[in-house]
Amino acid sequence: MSALTEFLFPAPAKRTVGGIVRWWESRRLAYNVFVGTAGLFTTATFAVLTSLPPISDPELIPWEGILLFGIGANVFYTMGSIVEIAVQKLWRGEVLPVGPVLYRMGLTFGVGLALFPAVIFTSIWVIRVVLMVTGLG
Repeated sequence: MSALTEFLFPAPAKRTVGGIVRWWESRRLAYNVFVGTAGLFTTATFAVLTSLPPISDPELIPWEGILLFGIGANVFYTMGSIVEIAVQKLWRGEVLPVGPVLYRMGLTFGVGLALFPAVIFTSIWVIRVVLMVTGLG
């Protein structure tokens, strides 16, 4: 099995509260690296696009929003283990472990949410360039 496959499709946790919490916490650093890298890409995109014409008005990067996003991402990450424990307790093991699926969904959502502002910034910049070139702006 490749490292990427093992990362995205890991074996589920041992079906105890401690096992589930350890499973999730052993993946937190990787989650933060992926989501944080996406956030750094968005931050760099914002910094570059606000310094290029037609905007050419470098703005300070809102560090408060970045900090709030990072805290929120980790709060929601923690919810993964809480949900998995709740599912385990409610259905007493009658359902398959949900941790790996929740992890993939949360990682995908977190990275996508971190990249979404870069898409918005780039779209606004392209629209402004088109308007400037066509003389409509």
